[in-house]
Amino acid sequence: MAGQEGRLTYRGYDIADLAAHASFEEVAFLLWHGRLPNTAELDSTRRDMAAQRSLPGQLIDSLRAVPHNAWPMDVVRTGVSSLSQYVPPRPDGTHVSDVAAAMRLTAATATIVAAFDRVRRDLEPVAPRADLTHAANFLYMKNGEVPSETAARALDVYFVLLADHGFNASTFAARVTASTWADMYAAATSAVATLQGDLHGGAPGKVMKMILDIGDPAKAEAYVRALLDKGDRVMGIGHREYKVRDPRAEPLERMARDLGTSGGNPQYYAVARRLEDVAVQVLNEKKPGRRLYANVEFYTAPTLYALGIEPDMFTCMFACSRMAGWTAHIMEQMKDNRLIRPQVDYTGLVGLPWVSIERR
Repeated sequence: MAGQEGRLTYRGYDIADLAAHASFEEVAFLLWHGRLPNTAELDSTRRDMAAQRSLPGQLIDSLRAVPHNAWPMDVVRTGVSSLSQYVPPRPDGTHVSDVAAAMRLTAATATIVAAFDRVRRDLEPVAPRADLTHAANFLYMKNGEVPSETAARALDVYFVLLADHGFNASTFAARVTASTWADMYAAATSAVATLQGDLHGGAPGKVMKMILDIGDPAKAEAYVRALLDKGDRVMGIGHREYKVRDPRAEPLERMARDLGTSGGNPQYYAVARRLEDVAVQVLNEKKPGRRLYANVEFYTAPTLYALGIEPDMFTCMFACSRMAGWTAHIMEQMKDNRLIRPQVDYTGLVGLPWVSIERR
């Protein structure tokens, strides 16, 4: 990842090439094994991942018992953690943390998200289909019908773009947990918990709220100026690493545009396009030199919304994709492990005399 240049690579492959040509299953294999698969390996990966999609009946029952107004990321965090309960532990209580476990976590997380989305709408969960790709199967489980090629490809590209991103907060949390010799399920749960925050993973829902609130591209500039005058943030603009436009924003923008056109709702893309332009312009006026541009979460919002996914589920979709990257990092940490234990410098008072409780 090169923030100054706006470049992102997975295992040496440029993200633009992967988004244009690779499937999510290919990218997952790349992250787990360090190389792209051949035809036989890709077929095997697809079969093996598909075989891991089904959830234990008890887990489905637990999703049914969750309050329908529960926050989806709370449900996903609990669901991911509970997956380990259905895998026989080793004598020390941990579970095998290998590629098979990575496949299970990646496949099952998507099923958890789709199943809860249906349960909270008073619909029965839809059993996964092994003959569909990871992305197409998710939309099938969510909606109960096979998606169009356009929709399936859009979600597939989204999964590719979000699969990994260096030592971000959730990935670092996963590696810290793994460095204690906790297993992959524990480390992945740490990552899911970290992803929930607005500053890492939670922004797309806020972006979509802005788009819906604005409604008309002509109102975007006034909205942005009012937002900044109150001291609020323009969510989806600016990135800790990138000082140029996020390299993932362009393919996501294309998908948002194409989905809006094919789905008959182009206004969301039109508002997003204008919102980005005026946000960059106004932020440059108010914060010259900060170099704030659209990040991956900005066009995630209209893309996922066009696929019929509600804003409060956007971060869950992030987790479905990033699970492949998290598990790859966890395996890499375990392969050459050293406990991650940062040191701190205490900056408070020193040399304080003890005072008995009666005198405090």
